[in-house]
Amino acid sequence: MNKQGRVIVGMIVGGGPAPGINGVISAATIEAVNEGMTPIGVTGGFKTLFEGDRKKVIPLGIEDVSRIHTTGGSILGTSRQYPARVKEGFRVLMKTLTSLGIRCLITIGGDGTAYMARWIGLEAKGLSVVHVPKTIDNDLPLPGGMPTFGFETARHYGVMLVRHLMEDAKTTGRWYFVSTMGRSVGHLALGIGKASGATVTLIPEEFPEDRLRCRKVADILEGSILKRLSMGKGYGVAVIAEGIADKLDPKELTRYECIERDETGKIRLSEIQLGRVLRNLVKDSLAKRGIGVTIVDKNIGYELRAADPIPFDIEYTRNLGYGAVKFLSKGGRNAMIAFTEGKLVSVPFEKRFDPAVGKIRIRRVDTGSEAYEVGTNYMIRLERGDFTPGNLRNLSRAARMTASGFRKRFSYLCR
Repeated sequence: MNKQGRVIVGMIVGGGPAPGINGVISAATIEAVNEGMTPIGVTGGFKTLFEGDRKKVIPLGIEDVSRIHTTGGSILGTSRQYPARVKEGFRVLMKTLTSLGIRCLITIGGDGTAYMARWIGLEAKGLSVVHVPKTIDNDLPLPGGMPTFGFETARHYGVMLVRHLMEDAKTTGRWYFVSTMGRSVGHLALGIGKASGATVTLIPEEFPEDRLRCRKVADILEGSILKRLSMGKGYGVAVIAEGIADKLDPKELTRYECIERDETGKIRLSEIQLGRVLRNLVKDSLAKRGIGVTIVDKNIGYELRAADPIPFDIEYTRNLGYGAVKFLSKGGRNAMIAFTEGKLVSVPFEKRFDPAVGKIRIRRVDTGSEAYEVGTNYMIRLERGDFTPGNLRNLSRAARMTASGFRKRFSYLCR
């Protein structure tokens, strides 16, 4: 508590940016003041707490936040931090929270931040923690299938970019391989691909194998190009989830790309030029048969993370920020806050924690769902029916291969 006896509510942001962070901070600050609490913000993310830096904590008032809910980015900043000596760093973190007098803590972030929030809640008996799930990857399992905030805005602007590329592809007669963010899931890529009408979309969930060959992914893309050529169209756009790179054999991937790792030791998927790797494989394969196709690789992701939120996320994050403080003011602790079917609900961390892997469970695209079925039915990619005599003849001609050669090379994709 502070000198006036008010409960201090701390707020901190972890992980990558997502549209709507400021909306949560704004709503939580206003409601905390209305509840007679004292809101403060920890700037710089968990790195600040791990370093025990009390100078990077700022007071928050209604005047500071009243108009930030429509803006992108985060007025508190953010960071990805995982100290080399985790337990030692965590002790510093807990000591810092105690010294700041924080009795209630609102964490805003993805699965990594949720894990940290759960850990703090378990260790700090006198501290109440609530987590507001945030990620453009949409990979946290929320009640009612609700998206994580930021996803809808990221998809919205991603669709705009891909639509522009589709028109350019048609105008110039070329292909674009567009990689999108999504560390291990394909929600964003599939959402962008479906809404924009991209030629084909590839997501990690469609590949059941533990170690995926680059050649297989390249063959799927080449098959789409050849199928379009058989229709008399030499252009298109492929949307590729970056999480596919997480399934590729690292040893094979290093033949084509330099691998970097982030502060937590994870491969920086956004730094891997997946589109470029696949472009080169496909172009080389086509060139060997005398087929010249212009392919341009593009990455979109950073352009989406700090965008101004669309109205959906503005309203959504106001609900979540308000709900987080209401939950704390009623004595709630150690849960995620969610909004579904017009109601604010709390989800205890333990219900979303997977003890087998020691992490918060993630939500993957259900490839058996009708939503995914709709997406695939509007894609141009090789299917079983393409290997019937009539279709096979047209495809093999476009590929400059014999029918038997085409079947031998590509039929495995449709098993």
